[in-house]
Amino acid sequence: MAFKLSGGDADELPVNHEINVTPFIDVMLVLLIIFMVAAPLATVDVKVDLPVANAEPSARPDEPLFLTIEQDGRLTVNDRPVELAALGSAVSEASDGDNEARVFLRADKAVPYELIMDAMNALRSAGYLRVALMGAEGTEVS
Repeated sequence: MAFKLSGGDADELPVNHEINVTPFIDVMLVLLIIFMVAAPLATVDVKVDLPVANAEPSARPDEPLFLTIEQDGRLTVNDRPVELAALGSAVSEASDGDNEARVFLRADKAVPYELIMDAMNALRSAGYLRVALMGAEGTEVS
């Protein structure tokens, strides 16, 4: 004679009401590693060909103060050649010591960015903070 001692099925497991977060943590760690590897690759320098400005030109002052940087790196202040070390005094002389005068900076496309920044830093150290960068007017970029 056979009889059963337990009241339930032997194949049935008790119900677990707790959430297993171990797979979630594993997925999050893998995503963290992927983003840690991918983030430095996303900040790679990109070559930029800046477009020509299409804004309406502003009114030209009576006596504009031009700083020109030629392709070979020569600097001129209102068509007068000047060295980078003497740029502050040359601009001060051309503007009659007016630090509020706007300096129009125009540079050739082939001029290294470093030379433009050196000129702007020399202007800033001389007290000229109003610098306008000039671009070609009315030309289309292809």
